[in-house]
Amino acid sequence: MHRRTLLAMPAFAALPARAQTWPSRQITLVVPLAPGSTADIMARALAEKIAPRLGQAVVVDNRPAAGGIVALQQLARAEPDGHIFGLISQGTQVFNPLIHRTPGYDPLADFAAITPAATVSNVLIVPPRSPFTTLADVLAAARANPGKLTYSSGGVGTSHHLSSVLLAHMAKLDVVHVPYRGAPAGIQAVMSAEVDFAFYNTPTVITQIRDGLLKGLAVTSPARSALLPDLPTMKEAGQPDYEIVTWMGFAAPARAPRAAVERLNAELAAALADASVRERMSRLGFEFSPPASPDAFAQFIARDLDHWRPILAAANVRAE
Repeated sequence: MHRRTLLAMPAFAALPARAQTWPSRQITLVVPLAPGSTADIMARALAEKIAPRLGQAVVVDNRPAAGGIVALQQLARAEPDGHIFGLISQGTQVFNPLIHRTPGYDPLADFAAITPAATVSNVLIVPPRSPFTTLADVLAAARANPGKLTYSSGGVGTSHHLSSVLLAHMAKLDVVHVPYRGAPAGIQAVMSAEVDFAFYNTPTVITQIRDGLLKGLAVTSPARSALLPDLPTMKEAGQPDYEIVTWMGFAAPARAPRAAVERLNAELAAALADASVRERMSRLGFEFSPPASPDAFAQFIARDLDHWRPILAAANVRAE
């Protein structure tokens, strides 16, 4: 079920259509994950800022299914008139197309890249009363009990899923994936000890870690997190080649008007530069991407696909 939220209705949104070019009506921002997820936090913060500048309401439409595949299929097939765009990520544009034989969309040809937004690391978490206190504890238990330890994710192909898959590949572990419909449900599964461990984006678990509802063991970034300085990196914890930093950005359906794409690029860049947005998002664990043109962002996505293709092939990662 979709969750649609009207984020802003500027007082001048009722201007007659003939007085405007683009946008001429409300804009839909598709978010391929559940409310409360990292993607949702990012989308809502930015939608609140761009709506008044665009002069139209911005509606956040959460479509949390199949790790973002359903949402991206629908976005690719939406009317390319500039009144719908979506929050995309490394999961939707790189991981899903590489691990699903038929994802139902082309990550490059079916979309008009708009702008990058931010990056975020993941955190290895376990239940609060788990006996595990280090990454080494998790690895030892997994090796002693092959096929027994379980991990959650917010869906197949998400960075949550791939973080555990790559750990299992690098450390030669036999662990069991338990996918949930969205990150919040997967995180709750760790909190309640339905599963043994998981990786989730820092912004979605930092409060629970600080409150003792989850136990953090390591971060996936190349350097320690300023928000969780006591946690080692995965490299420090014993996996020297392990690193995942997930990116997020925005895209419209292919053939969206170039003027709309460039305007969204400019307005989103302005929102990302806003001091209040940066303070709020930095506090939650986001790192902001440098501004980039739509063409430069498209080239970045293509390079990331080329980077991950041999890695996932070597790990034999395929959707169940």
